[in-house]
Amino acid sequence: MNRSEKTDAVAALNANFNESAVVVVTRNLGLTVAQSTDLRLKMRDAGASFKVAKNSLAKIALKDTQYESISDLLTGPIALATSTDPVAAAKVAVEFAKTNDKLEIVGGAMGATVLDVNGIKALASLPSLDALRSKLIGLVQAPATKIAQVVVAPAGKLARVFGAYATKEAA
Repeated sequence: MNRSEKTDAVAALNANFNESAVVVVTRNLGLTVAQSTDLRLKMRDAGASFKVAKNSLAKIALKDTQYESISDLLTGPIALATSTDPVAAAKVAVEFAKTNDKLEIVGGAMGATVLDVNGIKALASLPSLDALRSKLIGLVQAPATKIAQVVVAPAGKLARVFGAYATKEAA
């Protein structure tokens, strides 16, 4: 890798850190190409990314970002999982690590808050941003639906009473 490629890699990593809501640091302990590809596809489906990074370049890219405090975690063969959804990258990484012992969660950060392994696992257990949004919409819609039912109910009862009288007189 020549100097210009390294500069481009640092710039890309720095942009990724500035756009991300969470960074999960993982240690690659011998993932095969197929396993790594599978993990990348799962990350992409969840709206996250997974990149193997050279430690020295990643440390340079971390400077002047909110994730600068995780540079101590960058030792050994690491890969970085990032996402704009605060839960997506952690959830996929933790789920993949449960079924594959060659991927180890080292830690990470959510904003300026550094998280250890247990913090990442706790973050992964939270519902995703989309799930929270749908729950919130359901809670907002429920009262409106109930109000509409209460408003319509008396008119419906009146209609049934008039209908009963009409059938009674017709018979």
